[in-house]
Amino acid sequence: MSSLKAEGNKIVAVKGIKLGQVWRQDSSGQDYLVTKVYSEVFSQFAVLRPAEVTAPDAPIVKVKVAKSGEGVTLPGFSFTQEGAF
Repeated sequence: MSSLKAEGNKIVAVKGIKLGQVWRQDSSGQDYLVTKVYSEVFSQFAVLRPAEVTAPDAPIVKVKVAKSGEGVTLPGFSFTQEGAF
């Protein structure tokens, strides 16, 4: 299983969605940390928390993992390990 990552205008496959990865929300630019990945019936979900100091008190975001022939991704989010902390 792999994730998709935008590098310039090119999408690059990376390893699967894992705990501790940082994903940036496309609409707000805010960074989120993957805290849990789990399956429900035929779908996979990722649980995200804002990657900031107040994260333990912040509400979680549950995102359904989108699968394609090239791998998987989180709709509305872009993979990044360069969080703005």
